[in-house]
Formats: sequence, C-alpha cells, structure tokens
Amino acid sequence: MSLLLIRHGSAGDPYQWVGEDVDRPLDARGAAQAGRLANLVSTLFADRSPTRVLSSRAVRCLQTVGPLCTRLGIRPEVVDYLFEGASRNTTTRIRDLATDPETSPVVLCSHSDVIHDVVRDLVSDGAAISGGRECGYASIWELTINGGRITHARYHPTP
Repeated sequence: MSLLLIRHGSAGDPYQWVGEDVDRPLDARGAAQAGRLANLVSTLFADRSPTRVLSSRAVRCLQTVGPLCTRLGIRPEVVDYLFEGASRNTTTRIRDLATDPETSPVVLCSHSDVIHDVVRDLVSDGAAISGGRECGYASIWELTINGGRITHARYHPTP
C-alpha cells in the first residue's frame, strides 16, 4: 500500500498576490496541472482508489485536489498539519497512517517546506528514495508502506 504526498499546483507569484496567502488560488498553469494530476493519481492507484484526500487549508491545495475529489466522488478533509510550517506534525501523522492496518490509499496535499522535511525524516528513518529529490508544483511523492512503516519514497515529477 502507499500514500501520495502532493505539492499544490502553480499559484503565481506570492509577492504579486494582494490578500492573505492562504487565499491565493491556482493560476491557469496550476489548474491544468490539477487536471493532469487527477489522471496520474488514478494511474498510480489503478488497483484501489483512494477513499480519503487530506489537504492543507490553503485554497491552492484544495484546488489542486479538486479534480481528483470530483472524480472520486469525495470531499477533501482539511487538516491543519498539512499547512505550511507544520512539518513535524505531518511526519508524525504520516507515520501514524503507515502503522494503521485499516489505512486505505490516502492522498495528502501540502506545501514544499512540509514535503521536503517529511521526505528527509522518512529517509532518516531508513526509507529508500528514488526518482529525484525535487518538489515541483503538482508533483507527487509516492510513499510505500511495508510492515507498518514507510520503506520507500519515489518522486513523480509534475504531470
């Protein structure tokens, strides 16, 4: 089984955005990435569709998983631990998901700072890594669970 940790799609220049950063939406490129991302997730989970999609409260994250949620017929669950700056809590929650035998395929959408820290923590736990070490917009880290722990982290670039 695996978890997918996704970075939100392109949301334009944060320094050009007027308003709270949490409200910054995807730009046209990010909206297209979100549509392609739904296709890639369906391919990665071809044998068993995700039943949960967890997301940061940032509008750009919710919009990134929007097409996937529509396809799956589910609503995203907004969780604070996926918001920017919450790396420690995110790593802990992902470890908890890995130890739960009832965990179905889960998609999580977050931010680059959180994702970099989580992957670093999982590698320090002994997980192997492949596919690169980046975190592009709308990219995916596929986290493989084996024996109740994350054993491999594979990077899939932006679709």
